[in-house]
Amino acid sequence: MNKRDRGLQAADAGVPEPLYVPPNPEPEENIQHSLFGEILDWMLAPLLLLWPMSIAITYLVAKSIANQPFDHALENRVTVLAQQVRVEEGAIDTRLPGSARDILRADDVDSVYFQVTGADGRHVDGDRELPRPREEEAEMDGAVHFRNTALQGHPLRVAYLYVNLDPLALPGKGRRHALVQVAETLDKRALLANEIIKGVILPQFIILPIILALVWFALSRGLSPLAELQERIRARPSDDLSPIDSRQVPEEISPLVGSLNDMLGRLAQTIEMQKRFIADAAHQMKTPLAGMRMQSELALRQLDPDEIHRSLEQLAKSSESATRLVNQLLALARAENQPHAGLAFEEVELGTLARNTVQDWVQASFVHGIDLGYEAHDEPVVIAGNALMLRELLSNLIDNALRYTPAGGSVTVRVRRDGEHALLEVEDTGPGIAPQERAHVFERFYRILGSNTTGSGLGLAIVREIAGQHGAEVDIFNNPRSILPKYPGSLFRLTFPPPVTTSPDYVP
Repeated sequence: MNKRDRGLQAADAGVPEPLYVPPNPEPEENIQHSLFGEILDWMLAPLLLLWPMSIAITYLVAKSIANQPFDHALENRVTVLAQQVRVEEGAIDTRLPGSARDILRADDVDSVYFQVTGADGRHVDGDRELPRPREEEAEMDGAVHFRNTALQGHPLRVAYLYVNLDPLALPGKGRRHALVQVAETLDKRALLANEIIKGVILPQFIILPIILALVWFALSRGLSPLAELQERIRARPSDDLSPIDSRQVPEEISPLVGSLNDMLGRLAQTIEMQKRFIADAAHQMKTPLAGMRMQSELALRQLDPDEIHRSLEQLAKSSESATRLVNQLLALARAENQPHAGLAFEEVELGTLARNTVQDWVQASFVHGIDLGYEAHDEPVVIAGNALMLRELLSNLIDNALRYTPAGGSVTVRVRRDGEHALLEVEDTGPGIAPQERAHVFERFYRILGSNTTGSGLGLAIVREIAGQHGAEVDIFNNPRSILPKYPGSLFRLTFPPPVTTSPDYVP
């Protein structure tokens, strides 16, 4: 059944066909951003936003500048007109001849209006339609004032002055005032403002592209050290992990280069450790493999069944040694890589784990003729850890103790508490470890000179790695319970950090 048939069948059954669901867009934080573009955006965006504001402010300033000279001329006109106002026989007269009126209205661009009204608001001279000031604008202080109004839909700038008709009257004793107004349209002011704006704005259209080009050049120049650093890193050989010279980079990039150098140092150390580990492992594997080959060749040449059996026994021992070495190598690699895989910690009852691990080694202790014992704490001792890795740790300590303790000796595993700390101890009655050797026994493939015990030298390295993951400290002491001077024994003590919690619901 094809897609169309399935859709028709779903429609016939009354089941709505599922709508197309577009894939989820990639989260913005996962999208790679350009540092050059980011800086350019943050520089140009404010510049482009401020440019219209600059034009608006320039226009307002230009209008203010254009108003000043024309307001001054308008003030002179209303002052001259006010000087012509006289009171004769109780009537107001302006005494303006026709030539004076022509001069007053003379203007090539704007229309000029004037008006003189008496104290009672009666029209005396000029244009009747010119509006009077509002009551809140009527200031009779003898000074010239300005206001904006409109006449027949045309905006006007008006200068007005109240003239005192009774100069000898006392203040507040019924003084009369005549209103003198001179108004003009705003064409000259608009022309001057436009000229100022043109003189300011037009150069900005030339300067702005130059600014953008300079910003682009400055960013390219400023970010060029990053490109040079990139080229130097790319030109390096693949095995060159030497530090990058921070003197050749800008001060702002020095912390990044320093962090990169720290990472390169750690990486070089890790690679060196891996190389050394591989070389040591290969060297250690040679011995059992060579023995296996030699024993197998010897068995092939033998005709005596007893000799063949003896060679096969040696071959089995060599294979067992090789198997143990491989298992310990895998355990060490797993322990080292566990933090990168995300070590999951949970509550672990240390006593139960230790008892179960000891039980796994009881049969081996019988083979070695050693008394393997376990001493538990009165109360459950709970720590945060990984049970599988802790069993590996304790197994290596027990195996190490069984190998170095002579037959008839004893190995004891003990779990106890010391204040807030949990202690895991493994003691034996073997030859012990000299104080000068204790700092080296945790190294890989390190074995004490003069020791006749077979081993790979990896067990204690695994113990140290797992203990470090759990924040535990490993200490080595002589066994205080050993009674033979020839065999002072060893005491391995692991101290786990607080807090150590005891689960009240735990039932051992």
